[in-house]
Amino acid sequence: MAVNFRGRSLLTLLDLSSDDIRYLLDVSHLLKAERTAFQVNQRFQGKTLAMLFEKRSTRTRCAFETAFGEEGGHPVFLSNSDIQLGAKESIEDTARVLGRMFDAVMFRGFSHRTVEILAEYSGVPVYNGLTDMFHPTQVLADLMTMEENFGSLKGLNFVYTGDGRNNMANSLMAGCAIMGVNCTIVAPDSLYPESDLVDTVKQIAYDSGSVLTITSSPKEALPGADVVYTDVWVSMGEEEKAMERMTLLEPYRVNREMMEMADNQDVIFMHCLPAVRGNEVTAEVIEGPSSVVWDEAENRKHTIKALMVSSLL
Repeated sequence: MAVNFRGRSLLTLLDLSSDDIRYLLDVSHLLKAERTAFQVNQRFQGKTLAMLFEKRSTRTRCAFETAFGEEGGHPVFLSNSDIQLGAKESIEDTARVLGRMFDAVMFRGFSHRTVEILAEYSGVPVYNGLTDMFHPTQVLADLMTMEENFGSLKGLNFVYTGDGRNNMANSLMAGCAIMGVNCTIVAPDSLYPESDLVDTVKQIAYDSGSVLTITSSPKEALPGADVVYTDVWVSMGEEEKAMERMTLLEPYRVNREMMEMADNQDVIFMHCLPAVRGNEVTAEVIEGPSSVVWDEAENRKHTIKALMVSSLL
C-alpha cells in the first residue's frame, strides 16, 4: 500500500497505521545508509524549522537540529524565555505566526494539548518531540533499533518495566501494538497506564495479532523477552516525588538477574535516556553486551530525519 506522508504532523503514534510506520522505518534505514556512506544531500535547502522547547533535551534537540541542518535547512531553537508561547500571547496566535514563517514546527514540553493546538492552527507539519502523554519520535527510533537487531518486528516479545503511566510507556504500547509486537508493561499497581488508553491499545493489538499485557510481576513478564526496556523513575516535572518513586520502583530495576529471567541469549536492553545508573538500571546492564542504547540514541536522528523528509518533500 502506497503511503503519502507529505504535509502530515506526528502528535502520537495512535494517529498512524502500520503502513505509515513501515514507510517511515523504511525511509529511516535508507537515510542511515546514506549517512554511513557519507552521502550529503540538501533536501531542505531554503526551508526552516521552528523548535519550541519547554523542557530540556539532549537527543531530541540534537537529532532535530542536526538532521534538518545536514539537509541544508535552517533550524531555529526557541525556548520559553525566547518567545511568548502561552504567556502574553495565546498558543493559537503563536501557531498562526509560526506557520507563516516556518515550514514546520517541533514542540517539546508539558501539555499534550499544546502540540495539538499548534498543529490545528499553524497550517504546517507539527512534530511532537515529547509531551507528558506521548513521545512518538523516540518510539520510532526504538522500533528501528529492534528491527536492526532482529530483522523484523512482528511477533517479538517486548517488556517495559518501571513507571507504567508515563509518556514512554504510553507510546511504546501504541507502537508495539500497531506493528504486531507483543508488549508487556510491568509496573506497580499504582503506576499502571490509564485504563482508557489500555483499552484502545488492546484493540489495536488484537487487530495486528499481538498481545498487550499489564502486570506487576517481573517474574511473570520476563521469560521469553526479546527486549527489556526501562525509563527514568522520576519524569521531568515530578521531581518532588523522587523518594516515593525510588521506594516504589526498586523491585523493577533492570539488573543482571532480571535480564537472566528472559532466558534468551539474544535479549537486548533498551533505554530512551538519560539514564540514572543504580536507579532504573544497573551500570552492569547498560554498559553490558546486551545494551543497544547508543544505537537507539543515534537512531533518533535517522528516524526524525525520515519523518521530516517524508512530510516536507
